[in-house]
Amino acid sequence: MSLSPFAPAGRILAVASGKGGVGKTVLSAGLAHAFSMAGERALLVDGDLGMANVDVQLGLNPDADLAAVLSGEVLLEDAAVPVLGGAFEKGGFHVISGRSGSGNLANLKRDAVNKLATGLAALALSYDRAILDLAAGADHSTIRLALAADDVIIVINDEPTSLTDAYAFVKTLRRRDDGASPVVVVNNAPSDEAARNAYAAFRKTCESFLSFAPPLAGIIRRDKRVPESIRAQQLPSALFPDSIVATDLVSLASGLAQTKKAA
Repeated sequence: MSLSPFAPAGRILAVASGKGGVGKTVLSAGLAHAFSMAGERALLVDGDLGMANVDVQLGLNPDADLAAVLSGEVLLEDAAVPVLGGAFEKGGFHVISGRSGSGNLANLKRDAVNKLATGLAALALSYDRAILDLAAGADHSTIRLALAADDVIIVINDEPTSLTDAYAFVKTLRRRDDGASPVVVVNNAPSDEAARNAYAAFRKTCESFLSFAPPLAGIIRRDKRVPESIRAQQLPSALFPDSIVATDLVSLASGLAQTKKAA
């Protein structure tokens, strides 16, 4: 697959959320697929060091995962496995899984997290874009990995707890780096109005208390195809390419790619 002319190698996109259950992992995997369809070589990394689940959602059974990498059993690049033909096929990408259903990686020491962040930055140079699916919340490992990214998405929905927890993430991130500028994606939106109202409330809180107005990167509308594809352990946009969620993911990826081009 040829390289995208607007894709400087190695750019890392971190996908974060204040709370779990907002569809962050489905969004991360969907973006990997959408970027690949647009001509980028994509890598998806399950950066949830406590409760990884990318491999489960994609029906993978990898021989190695981040736990094996951190224990020194394998190199980071050797833990990457192909999905839909891999990163050199249109629509395909590589995945580095976490350890499903285990909290053993959540309490990593800072030097181990720093080493992982450095390794991911180096490996990302072999791809046009690496998508880092972070754990929900704002613990030190999550924030450290977010700070290693070039771009950060904070995923929210229209639930009040989603907004308050997302604010806590942005506050913590900007406390570590006052130049951090995460963008917002409203996921599983019941309507465009509900999504924009949720974003407006979140933006107002950030402006009031952080003097920072995170831009809206996109809206992913609610789609019954998403739970169907999760049960089938497949990507919604690959299983249902004409679905609402597939259309919205393409639009989101396109907008993010243009932002990268401008940068």
